[in-house]
Amino acid sequence: MPERNPARVVYGLITVGALMAAESGHHESYADLVASAFVATALYWLLHAYSAVLGHRLETRDRLRPATLMYGLAEESPILTGAAVPLAALLIAWATGASQETGVTVALWTAVVSLVLFELVAGLRSRASAGELALEVGVGVAMGVAILGLRTLLH
Repeated sequence: MPERNPARVVYGLITVGALMAAESGHHESYADLVASAFVATALYWLLHAYSAVLGHRLETRDRLRPATLMYGLAEESPILTGAAVPLAALLIAWATGASQETGVTVALWTAVVSLVLFELVAGLRSRASAGELALEVGVGVAMGVAILGLRTLLH
């Protein structure tokens, strides 16, 4: 986890997980699915950066400068890191010859397990008690179940 903007890593992870859940079975090929995930991730990153930069400019009355825009893109780039986790799992499944359905399943479970692990890391870093740690891991499990539930709901 990066020290700066770890929330963006989680956003990217959840975004691709939800996309895989929603779009599984809607693409003819792995290439279409991967392209869709890349485009959605890039768009999400750009929109996040744009809204942060515009919001800052509205608050401060600053002008838009290339440096400001580049700063916003860099600040939001951990979204790409988080998205890379399930995308890497999908690409590995594709490279090993797994069916597209299996690849999507692997990508989804990679996102779910990553969320649970991130919650566990957050709990351990904060020196949470056993009960607090259970709550934190439970929240990660709940988020994962929500992503898996989206797949079930839409298919």
